[in-house]
Amino acid sequence: MNNVLVIDTENCYRSAERKAARYFSALYELVKSKNYASVLKEDFKQWGQKHKSSRSWLSWLTGYNRQSRSAAQGQRYIEWLEKAGKLDDYLDRSVSYIYLRDLGKRLNEPDTQARIRTITADVKRMLLHSRADDQGQLLEFISLEKVYRWAQKEQVELAVIWVIGKLKQVADHLPAEMNAEHAQRKLIKIIVGVVMHAIEEMDEAVPPAERSQILDEAIRLGYCYGLTYPFIDDLLDSKALTEQEKLDYAELLRAALSTGIVPDLEQWTGTDNPALKFIHSELSEAFQYVKNVQRPETERLFLEQAYVFFHAQELDRTKQMSNKAYSNEELYIPIILKSASSRLIARSVLRAKEDEEFDRQTFYYGIYNQLADDFADMLDDKAAGAVTPYTYFLTYRGERTDLINPFELYWAVIAYLLHHVYHSDEKTRDVMLGRAIGGLKRFKSKHGAEQFTSLMNSLFVGNDGFKLQIIQLVDKADDVDFLDKLIRDQLVDMLKNEQQQKQAFSEMIQRAREQFNAALLLEAKEVMLPVKQLLYDAANYSLEGGGKRLRPIMSWVMGTQEYGLSDVALMPVLRSLEYMHTASLIIDDLPTQDNAATRRGRPTLHMLHNSATAELTSLLLIQRAIYEQSSLYSFDSTIVLKMMRYSSQKAEELCIGQLMDLSSKGKSLTLQQLNEICYYKTAIAFEAALVMPAILAQVNETEIAALKTYAYHAGIAFQIKDDLLDFIGDASLLGKPVGLDIRNNTSTFVTVLGHEGAQKAMWEHYCSAMDALKQLRPRTMFLKYLLDYIVHRNQ
Repeated sequence: MNNVLVIDTENCYRSAERKAARYFSALYELVKSKNYASVLKEDFKQWGQKHKSSRSWLSWLTGYNRQSRSAAQGQRYIEWLEKAGKLDDYLDRSVSYIYLRDLGKRLNEPDTQARIRTITADVKRMLLHSRADDQGQLLEFISLEKVYRWAQKEQVELAVIWVIGKLKQVADHLPAEMNAEHAQRKLIKIIVGVVMHAIEEMDEAVPPAERSQILDEAIRLGYCYGLTYPFIDDLLDSKALTEQEKLDYAELLRAALSTGIVPDLEQWTGTDNPALKFIHSELSEAFQYVKNVQRPETERLFLEQAYVFFHAQELDRTKQMSNKAYSNEELYIPIILKSASSRLIARSVLRAKEDEEFDRQTFYYGIYNQLADDFADMLDDKAAGAVTPYTYFLTYRGERTDLINPFELYWAVIAYLLHHVYHSDEKTRDVMLGRAIGGLKRFKSKHGAEQFTSLMNSLFVGNDGFKLQIIQLVDKADDVDFLDKLIRDQLVDMLKNEQQQKQAFSEMIQRAREQFNAALLLEAKEVMLPVKQLLYDAANYSLEGGGKRLRPIMSWVMGTQEYGLSDVALMPVLRSLEYMHTASLIIDDLPTQDNAATRRGRPTLHMLHNSATAELTSLLLIQRAIYEQSSLYSFDSTIVLKMMRYSSQKAEELCIGQLMDLSSKGKSLTLQQLNEICYYKTAIAFEAALVMPAILAQVNETEIAALKTYAYHAGIAFQIKDDLLDFIGDASLLGKPVGLDIRNNTSTFVTVLGHEGAQKAMWEHYCSAMDALKQLRPRTMFLKYLLDYIVHRNQ
């Protein structure tokens, strides 16, 4: 693929433009003659009879009316639909819409109908067994553990692990000027769309290994193609780039699509921006991957379609509202091309076999969605000065009588699709009109009846009969909701909430860490012997080394925020946890054990002093931990003794784990042995941090058992991540040398399972820990974010 493949960009775009012009001409005739209104009159009549609003008796009993449904409370809405006997129809039209819009299928074909029934049943089963948060929003249906469990079933774990990491990187590098949630949502949507295409293209007789390979590639291709939405489309629409940077970036993209080779970053004026460096690097890698999987005969098609998509986007993007002279063709033809190309590319990146019917239907269908989206965003676009068919028409309709009314064109598109493309199919009519009326109902609900009526009067001049028909349908029609809209809203809310929660989580940890750091140091209450001062100084040196303070933070959050314990009363437990942990690290680093020279970016204690001082300092910290626990005066003494017995038992098990670890040096361990060592060395400490405040709060044994299960899997996931970081991590971030395990001939999850096997094991424990959380009563999201931190951390 090193040969330069030069694309005749002008010719391929002109060819696509001529095709779009013929389509636009047919639509223009429908608008000019008003035939779309007469064509749709009977369609509306038949559709309206099926979708007349009739409030269910269940609505009166449950209070779950149309207004509360519009709040899209996810799981609660799904449960209401099931009780009202509406869920099957809701899912059927939702899945049918995906097959129509994204997969280019005809809904009246027996094979398609069978697939829709199967998918609908599967989705229903998942939704009814899903779990909601306190606000009733869907959790499990769009959760990471669900995605990974699917990956295990399809044997594509590595691709899913890869794409999860990539999505995190994108989220971390999105410029602040962009809408992060919508950028991520679009990327996820494209990945899912490409995977759906791959599944639909496969024959049922495809062997499992081949199916896994196809899906693995589809996930990666979906990401690579989807990356263009946040890092090209959204980026160029945002204010993250200067006007000159946008021009340079566009030329760089044009050159890449023309030749198949991404120009060097030096050709872009934004080279001094770290975020733009990442964007260039990531897009280059993605572009090369897509090219590499193409066959010679499909590479040109992919590049040509990509160029048509990009150029149409650019023509549309660079329009200025101040230009009063745009023709109808200039306004609409780029929209036809970009809306069709976006879905054509989703299929072409997979090297799917040619399908003239799919290409034809997709080409005609795209503008239907685009005009619906532009209507929904009309007021925001107008406020931002963005040029769309709606904003341009509303601005210049008084001066330009030749301008096509985009709302009339929208209905003309629907009439053309229903009767010229889908040949008056009843199911297609039900889905398309439901989508159209549903979109208008959402607009009215969002902006109010007054604004909606004003717009209808502005967009329907001289066609009062059709306008009245539309308004009546919007007022009276029911059952026009779609699952993809619900999931979209829930996903955006989830991404937004997660970002806010993660920020709060990060800030909380930082505040807690600062407070702990100040409270941990050993203070001399009297004049001490020099040797005692030496031990105190040595202990404080180790305590001052930083560290994540993960265990006391876990204990603090669970104790104060979950169990309502006092910060002051709990502080001795927090200090004892960190004293025990620091003592274990000092011992761990000794020459007789791991023989580490640095810890937390500084010389280890035995390197600064000597082994004897280090050993005695660790003993001092262990005794201080016991002293702290014995000073829990605000709790019942019986409960404190119970906690201390538990704590001493865990300390004993930690010693067992360390000896097991030392005894394994130079030996090849089985996975079972490794899990056992990890449990005693790492998971036990996680367990203690969660269970000790639970004991003080007198939590029941069932909940403590769930905490122990969570701690077991979270602790092992933590250790696997440590092993992975030792294998490929950054020493400057870790604060210690990488590759230490290999040099010490230490068996780790990476050496036993391999890099890929260790990644799979970590995510398996992640999922198991998340399963354990379901056994706990509703809580804050701390333990979930703790798991996310464990698997995504880089230090």
